Amino acid sequence: MTDASQGSSAIAGPDTSVSPDAVADVLAKTCAADGLRGKRVLAIVPDGTRTAPVGLVFRLLHEQLSGVVSSLDVMIALGTHQPMSEEAICRRLDMTMAERQTRYREVAFYNHEWDNPAALQPVGVLSAERIHELTDGAFSIDVPVEINRRVLQYDRIVIIGPVFPHEVVGFSGGNKYLFPGVGGPEILNFFHWLGAVVTNPMIIGSKWTPVRKIVDAAGALVTVPKTCFCMVVRPDGSLAAIVGGTPEAAWTEASEVSRRTHIVYKERAYHTVLSCVPKMYEDLWTGGKGMYKLEPVVADGGELIIYAPHISQVSVTHGRLLLEIGYHCRDYFRSQWDRFGQMPWGVIAHSTHVRGIGTYENGAEQCRIKVTVASQIPEHICHQINLGYRDPATVDVESFANREDEGVLLVRKAGEMLYRLQNPPAWAVGS
Repeated sequence: MTDASQGSSAIAGPDTSVSPDAVADVLAKTCAADGLRGKRVLAIVPDGTRTAPVGLVFRLLHEQLSGVVSSLDVMIALGTHQPMSEEAICRRLDMTMAERQTRYREVAFYNHEWDNPAALQPVGVLSAERIHELTDGAFSIDVPVEINRRVLQYDRIVIIGPVFPHEVVGFSGGNKYLFPGVGGPEILNFFHWLGAVVTNPMIIGSKWTPVRKIVDAAGALVTVPKTCFCMVVRPDGSLAAIVGGTPEAAWTEASEVSRRTHIVYKERAYHTVLSCVPKMYEDLWTGGKGMYKLEPVVADGGELIIYAPHISQVSVTHGRLLLEIGYHCRDYFRSQWDRFGQMPWGVIAHSTHVRGIGTYENGAEQCRIKVTVASQIPEHICHQINLGYRDPATVDVESFANREDEGVLLVRKAGEMLYRLQNPPAWAVGS
């Protein structure tokens, strides 16, 4: 078998895309069938909230390994997202139900179960000393690391997923499909709050963040051999790159391509931004990406409108708790840690990411910008959770178009492209 640490990649030019034949070649060089003969292989893939030709890669992998390996199964890296039905998994893998019952009938599909202790198995602990080192002294606590126990029953893990700028880790991909993808709640809650403490603008689109260091350290505790295929997908859906290798090496190369592909630089900040959230984000928990990717270009005192007329829930998984705590800036929680510190840190982190940069002094919260939600979530709920409300029926999307000179920005498909200022303020400068 080709040593995955050597890796292989296909990177398209500016006017071309990576062809299926080139994808197949990267798979063959990085994950040769001969070295996996008789082995059990688990493919870990994202849910439907990530744009990428996951189905193409899985189909080519299946063609390469079918009849050679003893099993090739699929686990959905949900993190804390809602489980997918078998029909939804088929859509994610670009297969029909007829194909599922014929060509792929021996493939088992699994949803990750982050909230089921019986589904998890400890793989180690990141010590307080190690955490102190990795977080540049921000935290010094022991962090237990658990993973879906099914993962440990295989001889090889194959991670298939895209790389985009990400609000918690900097750039998605690589070991992030293990943690939080198929990991337990303690490591997940810890590093999400770590990302919130550093803040979204400082993290997103930055490469060697403290959170990435934590994710890679947790990944090293998983001793099953790992191969990773990182994809970079352009806004039009074409494949800019696929990189195969170890999770660390593949991600390192792919994140550089993502940096060139997924960051839009603007000369000015905007007082009004209409962020149109696509239907692949089914609740505000996931649709919040329409805020994360655009916060850096909203002017002080400006308004970002999350336009998502299809969204009717705050969070399928965490809605009850979010209705209780609402959406607030980081310092609101840090100043009242005796009240909030026992709640799931990942939920608190999400709250701060959606609400954005702000201060909390003398009992008064002052957020940098206004965040308004135009969705099916009722007005009284939006006010309850400390967000603005707008009736989506009153939003004429086209009235926001072609008005950048006036300080109005329209983003028709928000959530994957990161917007930054060419000369950002100090609060928005990462590495």
